[in-house]
Amino acid sequence: MPELQFSIEAMPFIRITVNEMFAAKPALTIEGVTVKEAFVLNLKDGHQVRILIYTPENTAPNKPALFHTHGGGYVMGSPEMNDNRNKILCKELNAVIVSVDYRLGPECPFPLPIEDCYASLKWFYDNAVTLGADKNNIAIYGESAGGGPAAALAIVARDRKEVRIVHQFLIYPMLDDRTCTTEEPNLFTGEFIWTRENNLFGWTSLLGQTPGAERISPYAAAARVESVEGLPPAFTAVGALDLFLEEDIAYAQRLLKAGISTELHVYAGAYHGFDAFVPESALTRQLESDFMQALKKALVK
Repeated sequence: MPELQFSIEAMPFIRITVNEMFAAKPALTIEGVTVKEAFVLNLKDGHQVRILIYTPENTAPNKPALFHTHGGGYVMGSPEMNDNRNKILCKELNAVIVSVDYRLGPECPFPLPIEDCYASLKWFYDNAVTLGADKNNIAIYGESAGGGPAAALAIVARDRKEVRIVHQFLIYPMLDDRTCTTEEPNLFTGEFIWTRENNLFGWTSLLGQTPGAERISPYAAAARVESVEGLPPAFTAVGALDLFLEEDIAYAQRLLKAGISTELHVYAGAYHGFDAFVPESALTRQLESDFMQALKKALVK
C-alpha cells in the first residue's frame, strides 16, 4: 500500500493510484455469474448513479438480495474494488447483488453520497422481481467507508419506511466522525493503512465541515443516531489495530443493548483493510468464513 498524503489537490492522482492498485489484482472468472452496468436516477438532483448488477445464471425466482457500498474513505474507490468478492458471494449465495458507485467528497459532500445509495437501494427494491430477487429479503453490506453508508442506509430505510432491510453486514465500518476529535486516542490503533490524518480528511470531505461538530446527521455518520430501535440485525467485524475499533465496538454494543441480534468479531493483530492486502492469511480466511456463515444464516432460506 503506497503511503498517501491526502489533500484536495492530490485527490485525482490518489484515485488513479488506488484504482490501478486494485485493477492489478487478478480478476476472478466465475462460471454462472453475469455482471452488467446500469444507471439509476437520483430524484433528489437528477444525477445518474452508476451501479453494477451481479446475477446468478439461473431462472429461479426470489433469490436473496444483497446491496453493496464500497470503501475508500468517502473520497475514493469504486464498485470494481470488490468485484472478486461480489462474484464469489453471488455464486455461493445464489444471490443478486447490486453495488453502487456513489459520488465522493470533497467534490460531492453529504447528502449527495447517501442519496445516491438510497436511490439505488430503492431501485433495487422496486425492480427485485425483474432481477429474480426477493424484495423482502434484502441485506446491505459494506467495508470501511462503505460500511458507513451501509449502516446509514439501515437508518434511512427505517425512517422512510419504503424498503425493509433484513440484515446489515459491516466490515470495519467508518461510523463516527467524533473519532477525529478523541482527546486520548488508543495508541495501538490507526498506525497502518487508514491513519488519523486520513480519517480527518475523509470525514471533512464528506461532511463539508469540521468533524465533531454538533448536530451531524446520522445519515452521514451512523454513530450519531439518537436511537437504534428498529434497526435490522447486524454483523460487525474489525481488527484490533484498526482505527475504527472502538467506534465499531461501541455501535455494536448499542445494538445489543437495544435487543437487536448482533454478531461482533474482533481479530487480534489485524489492521485496517487487512483482508485486501493479505488475502491468503489465516486472519483473512477467518473473516471470510465468519462473513459467509453469517450471510447464509441471514439470507439463505
